[in-house]
Amino acid sequence: MYEELKERVYKANMELHRYGIAPFTWGNASECDREHRVFAIKPSGVPYDELTPDKMVIVSFDGKKVEGEYNPSSDTPTHAVLYNSFDKIGGVVHTHSEYAVGFSQAGISIPALGTTHADFAFGEVPCARELTAEEVNGEYEVNTGKVIVEHFRENNIDENAVPAVLVKSHGPFAWGKNASDAAKNGAILETVAKMALNTLTLSASTPSIPQYLLIKHYLRKHGKNAYYGQGK
Repeated sequence: MYEELKERVYKANMELHRYGIAPFTWGNASECDREHRVFAIKPSGVPYDELTPDKMVIVSFDGKKVEGEYNPSSDTPTHAVLYNSFDKIGGVVHTHSEYAVGFSQAGISIPALGTTHADFAFGEVPCARELTAEEVNGEYEVNTGKVIVEHFRENNIDENAVPAVLVKSHGPFAWGKNASDAAKNGAILETVAKMALNTLTLSASTPSIPQYLLIKHYLRKHGKNAYYGQGK
């Protein structure tokens, strides 16, 4: 029933590996079908060179396996929280990419320092708080999702304008209109993290991009009158 969804999610997971942001088995991509309130996700711990579309697992929005031979990714409950909370996203990825993880382990948001970042996100990529011992020892993956949503809601961040987040001591999550778009955003996140680290290494006092330049670059690509690219 979900063969096309599985095929797209398989390809997105392979894109993570091709982009170099999911070494070993350290990453997962999913895509949802909002009409049926399910999503497909990578099976847990299966090496990328052993993945096939039929190994993708179908899970309901309440986190229950609907279809598939394998156990879904251990991060499945986090994906479920994000789909339930961010109602316009269609795909989610989680990676342990080197530079984004560096910022998350330091507990530092990735600042918007230039136009490359502004083309991607309308402001810094935030670092959400570390989970408490109670949260970790409880429903850890569910609580990871809740901490992400909490940070966006409490800080009035539009998840559609900032398509990624870091979780302190853990790593990055990114999302998009589908699994492939989310994988691309995960790769862009890693690139802007590397650029930010390079910039701050050269000059730790580098200020954020001026707001007028941030607005210009973000809207020319993502605004209702966007003119970047070839249009439709």
